[in-house]
Amino acid sequence: MNVVATVPKDAAETDIAGLMRQIGLRAKAAQRAIMLAAPEAKNAALMAAAAAIREAGPAVLAANALDLADARASGQTAAFIDRLLLTPARIEGIACAVEEIASLPDPVGKVLARIERPNGLVIERVATPLGVIAVIFESRPNVTADAGALCLKSGNAAILRAGSDSLRTSSVLADAMRSGLASAGLPADALQLVPSRDRAAVGAMLAGLDGAVDVVVPRGGKSLVERVQRDARVPVFAHLDGNCHVYVHAGADLGMARAIVLNAKLRRTGVCGSAETLLVDRAVAETHLQPLVSALLDAGCAVRGDDQTRRVDNRVSEAIEADWGTEYLDAIIAVKVVGGLDEAIAHVERYGSHHTDAIVTADSAAARRFLAEVDSAIVLHNASTQFADGGEFGFGGEIGIATGRMHARGPVGVEQLCSYKYRVLGAGQIRP
Repeated sequence: MNVVATVPKDAAETDIAGLMRQIGLRAKAAQRAIMLAAPEAKNAALMAAAAAIREAGPAVLAANALDLADARASGQTAAFIDRLLLTPARIEGIACAVEEIASLPDPVGKVLARIERPNGLVIERVATPLGVIAVIFESRPNVTADAGALCLKSGNAAILRAGSDSLRTSSVLADAMRSGLASAGLPADALQLVPSRDRAAVGAMLAGLDGAVDVVVPRGGKSLVERVQRDARVPVFAHLDGNCHVYVHAGADLGMARAIVLNAKLRRTGVCGSAETLLVDRAVAETHLQPLVSALLDAGCAVRGDDQTRRVDNRVSEAIEADWGTEYLDAIIAVKVVGGLDEAIAHVERYGSHHTDAIVTADSAAARRFLAEVDSAIVLHNASTQFADGGEFGFGGEIGIATGRMHARGPVGVEQLCSYKYRVLGAGQIRP
């Protein structure tokens, strides 16, 4: 199966309005075929797509090298480069994620609830696809495969708009995904990548493409997500940012706390589950604060701290008010000493983004309170915030982390990409 990268057209050469209308029409037509496709056909398409991604590895790396060169020339940060970078190991990871999604139970048609009424009616709530999902993302080319595979598995069509920084790489991956669909006899137009860098394409998607788009999912920086939430005329699954916290409670084991804090901050600094603020309980500040701060600094992480934190290491710079609400996406962390569980929860609720927050403690009562009272999409006890990932949840991947309170919250996988309808089974009943 040969996959050749399509060269995105320059925006000046493209009638964006006409292009986007055609993409919407093709997606709507393809979605019905995907919705009705047998699970075996969807799985075969995804397995073929994974094979095509592996075969296209050299082309993916070549395209990625060009994207990386442009990003470096434009002065992008190390964290941004890490999000954009693909390696042979990461390409293999992308292919494996597609295969894992193929292996998941098919959500379409699943009976979610069954009610038998006194009059003999049987009412079933049945999972159905959302329809056409528009995904707008920046810098992460793996989203092309993750989002495409999740949409296809759940019976949806996908329209993908990659950021200009990753368009070459994403185009190769999209071609591989489309070849997998075609090889299984399913319409390739169930997955389309917008072949233009023109920002007018985003506006057209947010307007709904004349009713073709059912849901928009933004994955990117705060400015992108704010624009989508402000301008979209269709429902949005989104989070503004990932200002995640680790709270080291009075009952925390220092060794465990050190391992969790270092992993939560530094495993990958550019992911939305990276910890941006460390809260240390005053009750253990004498024993825990200096070792934790020094470990972060020694590992290459800049620390911005309150007065007590600055006193434990002269390498700590002063934290200002803005630091408590900042998603750094870099090797920087804000550190504050808090007076106890109540103050920690209050801090997270004031400054957090309702994404992912963790408590480290051996005190089960304190952990229960934190998990119950912190109103975030993901709350953890004695575990790194970097587990905020659909793959780690067993979803095979994610289309994003939703921090709203409607329909889907947390990692959005195949089940969250389904709505439902009611199926009512009767035997001639009429209503008196």
